[in-house]
Amino acid sequence: MPSIEGPVTGGKGTPTIAATTFDLAAVGYRQEEYFLSGTATAFTATGALATDGVWSVAPGASARYETRVVIWRPNDPARFNGTVVVEWLNVSGGADAAPDWIFLHKHAIREGMAWVGVSAQQVGVVGGTTILRTPSTRGLTTLDPERYGSLVHPGDSFSYDIFTQAGLALRQPADAAGAGGSSGAPAVRPLGELAIERLIAIGESQSAFRLTTYINAVDPIARVYDGYLVHARGGAGAALAEEPQTAIAAPLPTFFRADLRVPVLCVEAETDLVMLGYLPARQADGERFRLWEMAGTAHADVYTIRVGAIDDGRRSPAELAAAWAPTAAAVPGMSFAKPINSGPQHWVLNAALHHLERWLEDGTPPPVAPRLETVAGPPPSFALDEHGNARGGIRTPHLDVPTATLSGLGQEGAGFARLFGTTAPFDAAKLAALYPSKSAYLEAFARATRAAVSAGFILEADAADIEAIAAAAYPGS
Repeated sequence: MPSIEGPVTGGKGTPTIAATTFDLAAVGYRQEEYFLSGTATAFTATGALATDGVWSVAPGASARYETRVVIWRPNDPARFNGTVVVEWLNVSGGADAAPDWIFLHKHAIREGMAWVGVSAQQVGVVGGTTILRTPSTRGLTTLDPERYGSLVHPGDSFSYDIFTQAGLALRQPADAAGAGGSSGAPAVRPLGELAIERLIAIGESQSAFRLTTYINAVDPIARVYDGYLVHARGGAGAALAEEPQTAIAAPLPTFFRADLRVPVLCVEAETDLVMLGYLPARQADGERFRLWEMAGTAHADVYTIRVGAIDDGRRSPAELAAAWAPTAAAVPGMSFAKPINSGPQHWVLNAALHHLERWLEDGTPPPVAPRLETVAGPPPSFALDEHGNARGGIRTPHLDVPTATLSGLGQEGAGFARLFGTTAPFDAAKLAALYPSKSAYLEAFARATRAAVSAGFILEADAADIEAIAAAAYPGS
């Protein structure tokens, strides 16, 4: 059990994190931040890490740490639905970011979930080396030294135990002097009096790599989280241990272990299967495992960088359609040769979280999803329809009644730019040939939306917004 301090104030006056930008109070939520500190343990492997993911580990070195968690939860406890989503914050860009909150916040707020972001990795806390092996000095202690100057991180070998201890702090909070209330001070409860029914761990991209290793190696002994949403992982897990500890790499491919303790739902975009190498790690669905592959989606997209930050549930369809328009505008530090992907990923992710929550509530598993159709290569690619869109996978109206070619591939550029995929809008002649009128398009789009809802890959609660945005965005007449 870690010691818990907070709510934290001071410094620049607000938690430092890349996430949504709208006012949480306007949607009935509150923001708080807490420091967690204690002793974390690294792990050693008691045998080879096999591709099947059935790994056995033992405690290794120990070290002191102090990190933070950010909490967004309903102001009114009566709105809380019992689910706490715990995101392993992403540090691919050299600082803490919450990509899955960006994707999933609208659904989480609508349902009354609480969200917790955990700074589990060294780069996010004190700086260090990113996944691209480039140095970063954008850790919390540098970005706001007055607020975060006390934080300490001993290295990513300890990140798995830090993530475990964050979950324990939410379930069984200790006081600021340590476990057991030794100071006599009132217990610090990060979630107040909210009654937790489900603790769901999520992570996107490099955080998904680390969750893959956590699930295979640590979950069987930690037993803290009730389920996992693993979003956009590659072919291997993250290293179990890194220098200065003895490095222990995960094999390629890394499958999820067949004897999973709790449900795991893995959601993959086109980019993840080919560019991040997930294809060799594909595995069949099982009693506690589901794999969803989304057609027409990229690892990151327009929603990630432009729409999600402002999508507070109060924007008009016209505003959202304008924000969603295909763009090659630069992200800080990147530029794109082509308009980036504007696919329907976040709506499918909403359905994924909904089904995972239901799986934990009453044992009903998510629907089985068809796999994307692939061509072996080399290099591997996707089988395409007459519009250049991928065949198979999870189908949405944006793919079955298309106005553009949506791909997770084809983007040019260095670094992370290629992860954003592409959008190639149809020209006026092709639109007119496909849809004799806007009303004909909208009728077909509505039928496809109903089909996706019936299949379980789009939520009924999102259907009206999807159709309204499509109507506002349609480029024809």
